[in-house]
Amino acid sequence: MAIWILLGVFLFAVLVTIFYVIAVYNGLVHLKNSIDKDWSNIDVLLKQRFDELPKLIKVCEGYMQHERQTLEAVIKARQMVGGAGSEGQKLQAQNALTDTLRSLFMVVERYPDLKADKSFRQLGARITEIEDQIADRRELYNDTVNLYNIRIEQFPDMLVAKPFNFNSRRLWKIDPAHRQDVSVSFAKG
Repeated sequence: MAIWILLGVFLFAVLVTIFYVIAVYNGLVHLKNSIDKDWSNIDVLLKQRFDELPKLIKVCEGYMQHERQTLEAVIKARQMVGGAGSEGQKLQAQNALTDTLRSLFMVVERYPDLKADKSFRQLGARITEIEDQIADRRELYNDTVNLYNIRIEQFPDMLVAKPFNFNSRRLWKIDPAHRQDVSVSFAKG
């Protein structure tokens, strides 16, 4: 009789362990897929911004003959985004594009006629709206990545994460150089 009780306890422990592993695995899969979904939502906005830039540059070109360098920096950053391969390269290219756009909008302050242009105002408002949405979604993405990374490193979840190759994901960090103020020169040249 004691052997049956011992066997029953052992089977119960095995079943509890199996259900626990399944629950942890499913939770990690959910977080991993949420990260991919969050990135996909950001990617939609990044594509919209990418598509709006040629229009913005075209409007600016007519007014900003002396600001060729700024416009070329935006074009180059846009090309970097198009050519980025890895996740890290994509994040770096998007950060560079954000930085050059910020520089462009700072330079625009010197051109009242451009600021008054209806097309520029509409495109500027659209890109600003997209940038705000990107910032909101980037925060959600980073929250999900952080939660996922914590889970795969915490005991006992790490006992499930390691054998099933759940690898840590990168947060979307802003390059410290992008936090610096943009220098604006009012000298025309």
